[in-house]
Amino acid sequence: MQIEMLKSKIHRVKITEANLHYIGSITIDEDLMDAVNLIENEKVQVLDIDNGERLETYVIKGTRGSGMICMNGPAARKIDVGDTVIIISYCLLDFEEARNFKPHIIFPKEDNSL
Repeated sequence: MQIEMLKSKIHRVKITEANLHYIGSITIDEDLMDAVNLIENEKVQVLDIDNGERLETYVIKGTRGSGMICMNGPAARKIDVGDTVIIISYCLLDFEEARNFKPHIIFPKEDNSL
């Protein structure tokens, strides 16, 4: 049996940019990606603390050390610049493996730095 588990979590970062006319996704500072073991094109869930919006998209690498969190495409209409979000990814694990699995979770500073 496999179960879905929390794999990665960036807890409370600010949206720094929005690009409505991009093809879609969320751009994340590569330092933040590395800190939670996210890879480019990985599926993530974005939870907006300010308006309750929840959506799924995929990750694009942002400039390392920039603090960039950019909503792209249609998601830019749902989550605004300045909103605080939680970014989560999940993984499938065998039940026994899941018992000992530890997710990567970070709590960035207010400027989105580590």
